[in-house]
Amino acid sequence: MKAIVVRHPGGPEVLEYTDVPTPTVKPGWSLIKVKGFGINHSEIFTRQGQSPDVQFPRILGIEVVGEVAESTDDNLQVGQKVISIMGEMGRAFDGGYAEYVLLPNHQIYPVQTSLDWPTLAAIPETYYTAFGIFRSLQVRPNERVLIRGASSGGGYCGDAANQIN
Repeated sequence: MKAIVVRHPGGPEVLEYTDVPTPTVKPGWSLIKVKGFGINHSEIFTRQGQSPDVQFPRILGIEVVGEVAESTDDNLQVGQKVISIMGEMGRAFDGGYAEYVLLPNHQIYPVQTSLDWPTLAAIPETYYTAFGIFRSLQVRPNERVLIRGASSGGGYCGDAANQIN
């Protein structure tokens, strides 16, 4: 399969598009055919060598969307549309910058959506970040939150504007 491998820390020039073996399914894991992935700041830091626990070579990628290709979990059916984020993907084990990724079953989330692959790929990590921030605010009924920007990582939350119902 094709993958983008980082063999040692560095700039964008260390991203090597190459052939690697397709991962073999093992107990508790599933093989996902990658349809899209995001590029996150944490992956840039890892590529630059700023993640001391990451061993190279490594296929980066902390989020992925795709279809189940093979699974050891009866709840994950071949062809099923799924997403996955974080959980050491692209750090402790190879991530989504590849045609296929091997993931722990507990880290695979089936989705039912009519979104196309590029749109779906833009959602997982950004949504999870925004959702986590929003939950941590503990907004109550009739309180308001102002999002002053929608940039990488979700934007800046202020105090006034759209009412939360």
